[in-house]
Amino acid sequence: MSPTTPLQLDGRSLTLQHIHDVACGRRSVVLGSDARAAVLRSRDAVEDMLKGGDTVYGINTGFGHLAGVRIDQPDLEALQANLIRSHAVGVGAPFDIPTTRGLMLLRANVLAAGHSGVRIEVVDRLIELLNIGIHPWIPSQGSVGASGDLAPLAHLALLFMGEGWVHGPHGERAEAGAALSAAGLKPLTLAAKEGIALINGTQAMTALGAIVLVRARQLMKTADLVGAMTVEGMLASYTPFDPRLHAIRPHPGQKVVAENLRKLLVGGNLNASHVTCDKVQDPYSLRCMPQVHGAARQAIEHAWDVLSIEANSVTDNPTVFVDEGELLSGGNFHGQPVSTALDYLAIGIAELGSISERRMEQLVNPKLSSGLPPFLIEGSGLHSGFMMVQVTAAALASENKGLCHPASVDTIPTSAGQEDHVSMGPIAARKALRILENTERILGIEALAAAQALDLRRPLVPADGPRAAWERLRTEVPYLDADRILHEDLEGAAKLVREGQLLTAAEDAIGSLD
Repeated sequence: MSPTTPLQLDGRSLTLQHIHDVACGRRSVVLGSDARAAVLRSRDAVEDMLKGGDTVYGINTGFGHLAGVRIDQPDLEALQANLIRSHAVGVGAPFDIPTTRGLMLLRANVLAAGHSGVRIEVVDRLIELLNIGIHPWIPSQGSVGASGDLAPLAHLALLFMGEGWVHGPHGERAEAGAALSAAGLKPLTLAAKEGIALINGTQAMTALGAIVLVRARQLMKTADLVGAMTVEGMLASYTPFDPRLHAIRPHPGQKVVAENLRKLLVGGNLNASHVTCDKVQDPYSLRCMPQVHGAARQAIEHAWDVLSIEANSVTDNPTVFVDEGELLSGGNFHGQPVSTALDYLAIGIAELGSISERRMEQLVNPKLSSGLPPFLIEGSGLHSGFMMVQVTAAALASENKGLCHPASVDTIPTSAGQEDHVSMGPIAARKALRILENTERILGIEALAAAQALDLRRPLVPADGPRAAWERLRTEVPYLDADRILHEDLEGAAKLVREGQLLTAAEDAIGSLD
C-alpha cells in the first residue's frame, strides 16, 4: 500500500520506492517551498540572459546540428512549439500508465532542482496533470537515449500545448486537448528554454528501470524462497548453506542468500528423514544457490544505486547555474550510466530464471528426483503431469538469454553526426522488463512443481518457510492428481510471485528475509 501523504518534490531526495508509490500506487505529489523558490530563481536567470541579447544555445538557437542558427526574439515561442512537434516521433505501443506516471514524476523532479530555467507554471502544470490522472500517450519506441529520451519526453510535452493524445478512461487513445478542456485546464504556450527543458533527460529509461527494480528486489527474495521449496521437495542437503562456507568467500550477496536459506529451512521433518541417505552432493542448481542468487542480487543492488543517483540528477542541456548567472552546455542527458546498469540488471534477473529452470528439471526428471514419480504425477504414462510445464520454463529461460544481449554497447550516430555516440538506454529498460516478467513466470512454474513434490512427500512436513508458501499456493492452485489444462495454474502461480504473495506468506511465518 502506498503512503497517503503527498510526496514532496525537492529535486534531491526522490527514491526508487517513491517512484513506485507514485507510478503504481497513485500517490499524490506537491512541490516543496524551497524547490519552488529555486525554480523561480532559475527562470529569472533565463529572463536576464534574454534581455542581454547574447546568442545562447537552447534559448535563441536551433537544436542539435542546427545549434549555430540564431533565432530572432519574435520567433522564440514558435521555436519551442516546433521543437516539441518535430521531436514527437515515437512509434509502437505506448508505455503503460505506471511507467508514464514514473516518467512524469521524474521530469517534475528534475525541474524542481532549479537548473532548468522554466516558469513555475510549467512545473505546477506537470504536477497537476499527475495528480488528477491525465496521462499522455507516449509511444515506447524511438529513443536512442543520448540527448535524453527525446521522443518520449516530446510526447509528454505535447500535452502542455493541448496537442497529441492521452490514455482514455477505457484504455483508448484520446485527444489531449479534449482531456485538458474536460479538466478545466487551458493549454500552455511554452516560452524560451521551456521546450528543450522538457525533453532533455533520461526519464523514460529511468522510470521504467525504477519500476523493474522494485519488482526485482522482491523477486530476488522470492527466488530464495522458491529454491528452498525445491530443496525440501528434492530431499537436498542444507550443508551448502553453512555460514562457515560463506565466511571464507564473503561476497555480500552470497552471504545474504545463504542466511535467507538457513532462515527459511527451519522446522519440519523432511530434512531429518534423509540424513542417512547415501547422496554425497546435490547438483549445482541446488548447492550453488547462494553463489548464483547472490551474484544476481548484487547486480540488482548495483542498478538500484545507479538509478537512485539518476532519479535526483539534473539532465538538462543547457543547464542554468543561478549563482554564477551562467548557462552551461554539457552532456548530462546521456543515458550511458543508466543503460549499462540496466543491462547488468537484466543479466542478474535472467540468471535467477536460468537456475530456477534447472531446479525444475531436477524435480521432473525421474533419474534425478530422489524417488519422485516421473514428471511429478502419479500414474505417469497415462498422465504427462509437469512434462510440458518444464518446456515452458525452458522456452522462457532461452528467450531471456537472447534478451540479455546488451543494448548499451550499441550506438548509431544521429543528428548529422552531432550526436555521434548514444546509449540505447530505453531499449535496455524495455528488455529488462521483459526478462523480469519471464523470470516471474519461471519462478511461478518452479513453485508449482516444488509444491507438487511437497505433496508427494507427505506425510513428511517441510520447513517453515517452504510450508507457508506451499499452503498459500494451494489456496489458489490445487494439487495435480490427473492431467488438466494448466494454463490457469501457470498464470495463477505467476501472479502470486509477481504480487509477492508467496513471499508475504513465508515472511509472516518466519520473519522478514534480507
